[in-house]
Amino acid sequence: MKKIILFGLCLSLLASCKKETEQKDTVKEEALAPVSDAMMETAVIYEANIRNYSPEGTFKAFTKDIPQLKNLGVKVIWLMPVYPISLKNRKATGELSIEDIKDPEERKKYLGSYYAISDYTAINPDLGTLQDFQELVKTAHDNGMYVILDWVANHTGWDHKWITEHPEYYHKNAKGEVTDPLNPETGESWGWTDVAHLDYRSKALYEPMKNEMLYWVKEQGIDGFRCDVADNVPTEFWQYAIPKLEEVKPLFMLMESNKDYLFNGIFDMGYGWEAHHMMNDIAKGKKSVTDWDAMMRKIDTVYKEQDIMMNFTSNHDENAWNGTEYERLGNGAEAFAVLTYAMKGMPLIYTGQEYDFNRRLKFFEKDEITKDKGKMYPLYEKLGQLKNNNPALNGGKNPASYKRIETSDDSNILAFEREKEGKKAIYIANLSSTAKQFTVNAEGNYINGITGEKIKLEKGQQWNAEPWQYWLLVN
Repeated sequence: MKKIILFGLCLSLLASCKKETEQKDTVKEEALAPVSDAMMETAVIYEANIRNYSPEGTFKAFTKDIPQLKNLGVKVIWLMPVYPISLKNRKATGELSIEDIKDPEERKKYLGSYYAISDYTAINPDLGTLQDFQELVKTAHDNGMYVILDWVANHTGWDHKWITEHPEYYHKNAKGEVTDPLNPETGESWGWTDVAHLDYRSKALYEPMKNEMLYWVKEQGIDGFRCDVADNVPTEFWQYAIPKLEEVKPLFMLMESNKDYLFNGIFDMGYGWEAHHMMNDIAKGKKSVTDWDAMMRKIDTVYKEQDIMMNFTSNHDENAWNGTEYERLGNGAEAFAVLTYAMKGMPLIYTGQEYDFNRRLKFFEKDEITKDKGKMYPLYEKLGQLKNNNPALNGGKNPASYKRIETSDDSNILAFEREKEGKKAIYIANLSSTAKQFTVNAEGNYINGITGEKIKLEKGQQWNAEPWQYWLLVN
């Protein structure tokens, strides 16, 4: 009898193990779906400055917070460069290199620019290990998020082995010396003295550069790239490399450029520079909503409907060199942040924006953000939910329509409607520094997507708006 019971227990254990294995296999099968056009419609992108995200400045510290990013509607995590940084000619400040700093203790604090890369297929030890990076990617994927790497194809750091092994890959001056990037019109340096300029006239560079990118897709499972100064690299290189990378799997490709010719099946998304600069100018009183409307008409003529723009009030360059969104946009910062979600395209949150962080981060040294949830965190949560779930805010290759709504003060009041699949969203904002009274040529029953308040729109109804006051209405 004991033997029978024991045999039964063994069978039960085997069945249990089999079931557990099947469950594990099922989990595997439910892995993150490949990058798709559908994902791009509803995505929020987050730019992660790992060095300054936490006191530790590591992958591990960032990985712990990835589930929180999910609460903000983030579907794409853009990691600023994760590679080792060259020591030679390393920047200490905007003007000085590390060689100019004589005190050895003082020199230690200057970590250099993420964009001066000494090895494309290694991990910066300041950020952690390759295993830490892999855990970050896995955690992101487990939470339904894609990871893209910042790729710097235009230049390397001065410690990169190609400088000695393949000098033919680089631009040289009349003396045959490798140069930093120079203005092609004047021959003067752009000031990026911590990097050496790659020369794509040497087609021999195409294959090795593509292979460096391929490593991260094939071996580390990343989901795409944000390509630094993409229009400084010949279009022919991107046309050569990107299809080969996508033979492995579909990728999400973001270019630091707004050149229309770089879409066309090459890049999925570009930088919404025009809208960004227009926001800054409206906030400063240099331009008005009339100029915004002219810009939108121009965008419609230059770009195809499937060309996606990244909308932002800040990013690493803007924060470091041109000021925080609060410096540039003042009391309009919140209204413009909401606008980046309401308009066509994909909204960006840069490290610290969710925490109302209001300081320029130092670019070449450790300078972490503070994490106090104030006004913006709950606002980004609500905006993220709307962006993820409301077709009227679709902003990808099959976006919701954009229709300007007439008001009685079109030079100061921006009002437009987005519509798709029977869903509507209306953005109304007083984009001026003075209180306004106006009417809106729209009607219907709506809910304020931010406050939950019910609002009835009637033609001829008078609205009163404080400076920079806004509404995001959904039906």
